[in-house]
Amino acid sequence: MARKQQEKSKQTKKELMDSAEELFGLKGFIATTVAEITTHAGYSKGSFYRHWVSKDKLFLEIVENKLAAYRNSRDQRLDEAQNLEEVMHIIWDFLEIIVSDYNWAKVFLEFTVYASRIPELRDDLGLSQYRLSETVFANLVGKFIETDYPPEKLGAFNTVLFEGFMVQNALETGIVNLKDVREAAVTLAMANGLKKN
Repeated sequence: MARKQQEKSKQTKKELMDSAEELFGLKGFIATTVAEITTHAGYSKGSFYRHWVSKDKLFLEIVENKLAAYRNSRDQRLDEAQNLEEVMHIIWDFLEIIVSDYNWAKVFLEFTVYASRIPELRDDLGLSQYRLSETVFANLVGKFIETDYPPEKLGAFNTVLFEGFMVQNALETGIVNLKDVREAAVTLAMANGLKKN
């Protein structure tokens, strides 16, 4: 009996997450309410609150699940990387996957701005399961850096380039494309991370 309840609870949670992800993509994070998520999934608000304390925590769990899937393919390739340039391209392949989910990229950007005003959420977004933080980036490229240039600083620049591109992309300016941004990121890493001959 307990196993059946666990399976039902797991199914309910999945359906609520699917509902939320669909509505966030259609309406945005802020405009989507818990009531809409539960109604869309066919559940009561009580079902929602058995799994999450807030819409914020639900969103973070969705992000964590999405990024875990992206990271699995990235990490296999990183284990075989031979140099800084190769690592940078693997990282940017990973970032391109995120941007290619256009609606989700916009929702994540919206949530990032929203979270910037809430210290707990801002701290949560700094954790590695939610974004490519400077520390995570440093760990990925660190062994390939030949200079004393801080790999965390390279990570911060990559984040600035990536998130700046996401803003440009969301505004549909069309001035800069992802290839341009990747090229700038790789050039920056090579110029600062490798010894000059």
